[in-house]
Amino acid sequence: MQGCDETMPGELLRAVEQFNRREWFECHETLEELWVGARGELRDFYQGFLQVAVALHHWREGNYKGAVLLLEKGPELLRRAPPICQGVDVAALIAAAERLRATLVKLGPGRMEEVDDALLPVVALPARG
Repeated sequence: MQGCDETMPGELLRAVEQFNRREWFECHETLEELWVGARGELRDFYQGFLQVAVALHHWREGNYKGAVLLLEKGPELLRRAPPICQGVDVAALIAAAERLRATLVKLGPGRMEEVDDALLPVVALPARG
């Protein structure tokens, strides 16, 4: 059984690359495949990451309520995982998602397109050695 202390599987690498290319819907699809077979903290990690990706997809599509809701729920699940899970800096992803959510709430639904691109989360890939 895989856990957070394992190395990053190829499917997760693909999801991170999709996320960073802002292919959030595709990232969600990739993470869903991982999430279905996972258990415990790993399942929470995959589902939380998936929800952040879907939140960003909602933001791009102009769905304010969906974006704000999932930028709350995703980090809640991610907090159940350790700060680093399969090479992903979970703590940094939580912080980025929460900054984006706070900005969206401040802007409101009428100004959500004003979000600065620099606030969009990016997942750093672990160094390969």
